Amino acid sequence: MSEKDANPSAKDANPNTSETLIGGDLLGRWEQIRGREGTVVGLTAIFVALFPWLFARAPVVSDFLQGYQSLATLILIWGIFAIGFDLLLGYTGLLSFGHAAFWGGAAYAAGIVAKNVSGDPIVMVLSGTLFAILFAWVLGFLSLRRGGIYFSILTLAFAQMMYFMAASPLAFLTNGENGLTGVDVGSLFGVLHLEADIPSVGGMLLGTWLYAFVGIFFVAAVAVAYRILNSPYGMVFRAIRENEQRAEFVGLNVWRYKLMAFIISGAFAGIAGSLFTIHGAYVPLQSLFWTESGDIVVMTVLGGAGSMFGPVLGVGLYLYIENIVSTIQVLTIPFTDIVLIQDFGYYWHLLLGIVFVAVVWVVPDGLWGIIGRARTFVSEKMGGEQ
Repeated sequence: MSEKDANPSAKDANPNTSETLIGGDLLGRWEQIRGREGTVVGLTAIFVALFPWLFARAPVVSDFLQGYQSLATLILIWGIFAIGFDLLLGYTGLLSFGHAAFWGGAAYAAGIVAKNVSGDPIVMVLSGTLFAILFAWVLGFLSLRRGGIYFSILTLAFAQMMYFMAASPLAFLTNGENGLTGVDVGSLFGVLHLEADIPSVGGMLLGTWLYAFVGIFFVAAVAVAYRILNSPYGMVFRAIRENEQRAEFVGLNVWRYKLMAFIISGAFAGIAGSLFTIHGAYVPLQSLFWTESGDIVVMTVLGGAGSMFGPVLGVGLYLYIENIVSTIQVLTIPFTDIVLIQDFGYYWHLLLGIVFVAVVWVVPDGLWGIIGRARTFVSEKMGGEQ
């Protein structure tokens, strides 16, 4: 006697079984796998592979977006920075106004190493990241002695001190207000020139070896951040954000966890800063200025603090307005020659401010919150109560 005959009620107990197997309950299966680490990392890798083609080379789409390869690479670099910053702001609840110190400091460290020791891209990333980790440890050790707004101001003060140190006393290393020029980025593994195009289909999708190099770090950053946030360590970060006193009451060493969150966030900023030097072969003094810290705060909040990909979305919109919209000279009514605004690009800061205020007012959880609501709406329509 078969198992089915022995238990004739099994099919009745799960009436959707045959529908799932034959009809393919795709929505249900997607709900089961969408939160898995392999799914998240795999989809991120697919996005990284398709992004430059859609942004810079796809018919119709790229013509409309007016994107270009270098900007696609820059978005991924700032995306790594934003993911790390969100670990601190969105998941641990600590607002730092001094992350330019890690971003710009790592950029300078990578550039100085390239000029004086080795221009190997791997060596540059390692040296810049190591500098950011050590500096984050010192800065966090000093700043986390105070909480709230005092912590934010302390990080801002330390970062500004570093800016003025780079501008004058350390000008023999940083080249002062002129920025660090003459950075000679070497070949990857001694054979791959990062600015060269990738041959065959890889070149059509990814473009250059530089984008592929940055893309690997971006996917790795997503994987590491996802692993941290879904570990007991990440749960403690969330507990500290929700109620620091209660977390301390149950026996957690809150200060130590906050310091580790600060160091991890600094490490992400260090990787991004090092890649920024490799991307531009130049380190501007502006990379240490407080406005860089403000930019990453705006990007993270705009995209959605406390979400994995929201800050990356904020980075994309911010850099798109800064680099594409700002070049539009005349805004006309579509399909006509009627001019609406002359020198439209000149007002890109105003446009960005309007977008930021509108997002914060309407959807406080950022652009990623809009996507989340749309996904919930579609799921309810397609899957009913499920």
